[in-house]
Order: sequence, then structure tokens, then C-alpha cells
Amino acid sequence: MLQNYFVSGAIFLITFIAILRDRVDRTILAMAGAGAMLVAGLLLGFYSEEAALDAVDFATLGLLLGMMVLVALGISPVPFLISEALLSNTGGVATLVGDPPNILIGSAANFSFNDFLVRLAPIVLVAWVAAVFTLRFLFRKELSKRPKNVAALAHLDEKEAIHDRKRLIRVLVVMAIVILFFFLHTVLYLAPAVVALLGAAVAFLWVQPDVDHTLKEIEWSTLLFFAALFVLVGGINASGLLNELANALTGLTQTNLLLSGLALIWGAAILSAVVDNIPFTIVMIPVIQSLGAQGVDITPLWWALALGAGFGGNATPIGSTANVIAVKLSERTRSPISTQRWLRTGLPVMFVTCLVATVLYALTFSFM
Repeated sequence: MLQNYFVSGAIFLITFIAILRDRVDRTILAMAGAGAMLVAGLLLGFYSEEAALDAVDFATLGLLLGMMVLVALGISPVPFLISEALLSNTGGVATLVGDPPNILIGSAANFSFNDFLVRLAPIVLVAWVAAVFTLRFLFRKELSKRPKNVAALAHLDEKEAIHDRKRLIRVLVVMAIVILFFFLHTVLYLAPAVVALLGAAVAFLWVQPDVDHTLKEIEWSTLLFFAALFVLVGGINASGLLNELANALTGLTQTNLLLSGLALIWGAAILSAVVDNIPFTIVMIPVIQSLGAQGVDITPLWWALALGAGFGGNATPIGSTANVIAVKLSERTRSPISTQRWLRTGLPVMFVTCLVATVLYALTFSFM
């Protein structure tokens, strides 16, 4: 048993350290780690091909795939890429589909779109406003400078970025219907993944885009990364290591559930800043589920995880997918965003939003 703990834990830790070093593509590393976990599990008898396949959350992958198809219109760079990413991360915590960690949590906890909206949207609204004021303060020097080419900026026409207005309107209509169905999916007995995939199918039929071009816009590497991480986490879960971690946390949760939730907000935020909030959430989901199996009321912990992972992803350029995209876009300009530059903005925003979340989570704990 101890051998299984050591081997599965070592494979998982080595994979995550390699992902953190960011020297090799994270999808390649995750797939290599998943392969190593499966081979080790087969040799030691704690994991199997069937268990690895069962560990993959196809509902989450389906939801992500459907949403990727719908939004494959391209990403327009904006002057303030850091602010765009940070406010996107912060606001995304409010809904089931606003942030990848929420998709994972919603699937694991069987939360509806409205559950997120009712519990988290009020907290996120206050945190988002606080983030705006924080960014306004942090960028006060840049915002006080008058652009050199005002005339050129005035002649820029944003409509030129729209190459096919008719198709754009059709996609927006489909997106609006999908969002409406997200609100109603519990009444209609449709899983969010089904809603997203049906929306993607309708968009394909109505818009009839260049399929090859659209499929190229989908982040297949991200989907493979997710699938590989599910296999990795399934391995350490099958070895029993996650149950041991859950047992260690049970005492704290049974003593003071509110304190556990607050600790999870900050712990999730800090660790999501170091490691992308997606893999961190994937790791924490079975830990929280194990607590639930031991009789702990884990509902408040899900909301704490969503807040911490979402807001914590703001801190570093690798904290969330939006951050990575913003940095990559900045590399096309004359002012690429360095890690140090991001930290000077992201860390204060993370601290402010987590502080807001801490206060409001404590005040509304009974509702959580």
C-alpha cells in the first residue's frame, strides 16, 4: 500500500513540477505523466485501463469542446491585455461556464448554472468592482499618458474586424440561446455538456463555416491536457493516496467548517498562482469528494474552491488560460509582458479579490 502511495505520488509530483518549469509543452508532459501512471498502476495492480478511462470526465470535455466551437471567431488583442485577462478571470467565477475550474466543479458536484449564479455572482460582482479600482490605481501612470498617434487611433474602425456580419449575427443568436438553456438546463433535464454540444451543432448547420478552419481554432491541446490530467488524478485516487489526504483534512473540517472554507479559499488561490488553476482544481475535486464520503458537508467547500481557484489564477502569467493567451498576444507587440510585470499587477488583484471573497464568504456562509 505504501509503495502504491509513493509511486503514484512521485509520478504526479514530477509531472506537475515539469509542467511548472514550462520548458516542455504542458500537454506533452501531462500525457507522458498519464502514461507513466497507467503503466505503474498496471504493474503494481492499483490501476487499470478501464479505471483510467472511467477517470476521464467526458461531460467536462464535451462542455469545453462545445463552447470552443461556438467562440471560434478569433481573439482581438486590446491595449490592456493584463486587465482584460484579470477581469475575465474574476468575472468568470460567477457562472458555471465562465471559468474552466467552475466547469470541473459543477460537473463533480452536480451544480447547475443557476447554483453558481445565485451563490457566487453577488460575491464576484463586488470583487470585480474592487479589481477595477485596483487596476485603475496600478495603471495610473500608463493611463495618464496621452497617446502619441491620437489621429491614427481615431481613424481605427472596429467594424473592419468583422468579415462576415451575417454569420456573426447567427453565431450570436445561437450563443444567446445556449446561455438561456444553461439557465434552464435543470428544468429541461439536459446536462451543460449536452447544451454546449447541441449549440455547436446548430451553429455548424446554420452558419456553415469552413469546418477545417473552425476545427483548427479549437484548443485540442487543452482538451488532451485535461484528459491526461484526469488519468493522472485517477491514478493517485486509485492508489489510495487521496483518501489519506482527505483523512488528514477531516479533523479540521469537522471542527470548524467555516475555517476550512476560508483556508481553502487562500490555499487554492496561492497554489493556483503557482500551478495553473485547472490542474489544481482537478486534484482537489476527489479530495473534497472523499471528505463527503466520510460524512462532511462539503457543499460550502465547493464554493470556496471555486472562489480561490478563480481569483488565485490572477496572480501569475501561468495561473489561468486567459493569462497565457494574454502573454502570447503581447509577444506580437513591441511591449511583451514579462513575468515580473505581470506579478506587479496580478498579485495585488489576487489579494484584493480574495480578501473580498473571504469577508463575503464568511458573512454568507449559512447560505453557502
